[in-house]
Amino acid sequence: MLQFRGQMLAVEGELGKLRDQLKEHEGSTPTKKLDPQSVLPSRWANRHPDSFNTAEFARLKQDIELAGGNVQPISVRALSDRPGKYEIVFGHRRHRACSELGIPVLATVDTSAVSDHDLFSAMDRENRERADLSPFEQGTMYRRALDEKLYPSNRRLAEALGVSHTWVANVLLVADLPAPVVECFRSPLDIQHRHAKTIATALEADRKAVLRRAEKLRALERPRTATAVVSALVGTATETAEPTHQPLEVGGKQVGRWSKDRAGRLNIQIDSAHLDDDGHLVVLKSIEAALKR
Repeated sequence: MLQFRGQMLAVEGELGKLRDQLKEHEGSTPTKKLDPQSVLPSRWANRHPDSFNTAEFARLKQDIELAGGNVQPISVRALSDRPGKYEIVFGHRRHRACSELGIPVLATVDTSAVSDHDLFSAMDRENRERADLSPFEQGTMYRRALDEKLYPSNRRLAEALGVSHTWVANVLLVADLPAPVVECFRSPLDIQHRHAKTIATALEADRKAVLRRAEKLRALERPRTATAVVSALVGTATETAEPTHQPLEVGGKQVGRWSKDRAGRLNIQIDSAHLDDDGHLVVLKSIEAALKR
């Protein structure tokens, strides 16, 4: 009898320890390693493909590889209509890195009924706290939410997310630029609020003129800075604007390129591989003869 009572006291002691351990984790969300293939991007995913080609993403991927996985878990919700599948609440870049590395992704799994509003708010809050989302990506996220009637207006969206109406208007201005204008930049991620405001003012004044300039600008080969693109689009670029280069062909083979700037100056570039030691003299004599005509 005494032995049995001793065993019961031991069991009660173990149960007490377990209860204390559970209290330490009370309210926390469980984490688990998931196959990246079982985790799907959110319908509100806002990362532009260019954001996965940056040096910053390369460093993130390298850090995850060296650590053997993502130390900071992503957040997911279980998809009730697709057993074994999850939707990302936030952490798209960490998920992408793990997927490319072919390793499991550490995730906190929210088993409660997460509404679309809750998911969107959590994703937006995480993005703004990390401060690594471009105005174009942020604006695209907001525009999608408005177009799909998640929020009835800009004001209601701003109030629900706890951000200023001005902030919402600014990022939407970037996201709402016409596609031909956006394509003039090296990447949409380069477009800042001030660029969008300047272009929007020019579009309001003469939309056709801005779009005509955009078509010409898109044909240029050499990448431009965002400031130079804005100047060219609104018509304030100087005469030293970069010219459009055309291929220089001889016998159907490209040997260089040529261009003509707005001042009428002709610029000819010939690859050295197509000229021997005396070749440049022949070219110079030909140019001299052409100028004497």
